[in-house]
Amino acid sequence: MIQGVDDKLLTTFITNALHEDIQDGDHTSLACIPIDKTSKAHLLVKDVGILCGVPFAKTVFQHVDPNAVFTELIPDGEYVKHGDIAFEVEMNAQALLKSERLVLNTMQRLSGVSTLSHRFQTEIENKPVTILDTRKTAPLMRFLEKYAVRVGGCSNYRDGLYDRIMIKDNHVDASGGIALAIEKVNQYLKDNKLDLKITIEVRNLVELHQVLEAGNVDRIMLDNFELPILAEAVATIDGRYETEASGGVNLHTVRKIASSGVNFISVGELTHSAGSLDLSLKVKK
Repeated sequence: MIQGVDDKLLTTFITNALHEDIQDGDHTSLACIPIDKTSKAHLLVKDVGILCGVPFAKTVFQHVDPNAVFTELIPDGEYVKHGDIAFEVEMNAQALLKSERLVLNTMQRLSGVSTLSHRFQTEIENKPVTILDTRKTAPLMRFLEKYAVRVGGCSNYRDGLYDRIMIKDNHVDASGGIALAIEKVNQYLKDNKLDLKITIEVRNLVELHQVLEAGNVDRIMLDNFELPILAEAVATIDGRYETEASGGVNLHTVRKIASSGVNFISVGELTHSAGSLDLSLKVKK
C-alpha cells in the first residue's frame, strides 16, 4: 500500500479513523445523494511544499469503495504549488464523501511534515550529517508521520521505546548515575537476550567524560550544548562513538550545529511543529 508502512497498521488506522467520523452513518449524504450515484473528484493543491499521502488517499478510497478508480498525477515527494492537481478519483459518491475528511486531514498533515523535513534537509546540504526525527508525534499517527519525514528527505530514529535503548537525564537521575545506568542497561539486554543499540544523553562535559570512562554504549547524545562546547565534545569523543546533537535545533541553527562534526542531529520540530499544506478535494459537477 505505502512503501515502508505496515499494511495491517494502516488498515486499522483507516478503519478506526473512519469510525470516529461516521459512527452510525453520514446522514447528510444518505439523505440527499442516491446510493448508486458515481462522482469524480480531484485533489487541488492550494499551497507550496512537498506533497505526501497520495498512496494513503488511494488506500482510503479503495477501502470504502473497492471499485474506486484512482489516477495519481503527482507522486509523493514532489514539489507542488497552488493550482496543481495531485490525483483524480472516480467512485461511489456516498463513499467519496465519507472518506473526504480523513484523506484531507491526513494528507495536509503529512505534507506539512514532509515540507518541513525537506527544508531541514536543504539547510544541511553538503554536510556529512543525518537529520533524525523523534517520538514527538501525534498519538497513533507516528508510523505515517515518520513516513512523511522520509518523503521529505530526512531519516527516522527509533519507532518507539521498544526498539532502542535511550538513557536520558531522567533515567540517569533515577538510577543513581551514569555508570550505574549503563551497567544496568547492558545487564538487562544480556539477561533478556536483546540486541538493541544504546544511546546515552549527556548534559555537559563532566557527564561526557563519565560516559567515556564507562563505555559500553553506541551513541552519545549531546543535549543543548552551546556550539563551541559541542565542537569540543565531538573532538573529545574522536570517533569512538557515534555522536548526536539535540536541543535548540531549528532551521536557523541546524547548519551551524552540523558544522560541529556530529554524525546525527535529532529534531523534534520535524513533527511536533510542522504545519499543514492547504489541500482541497473538489467534486466535479
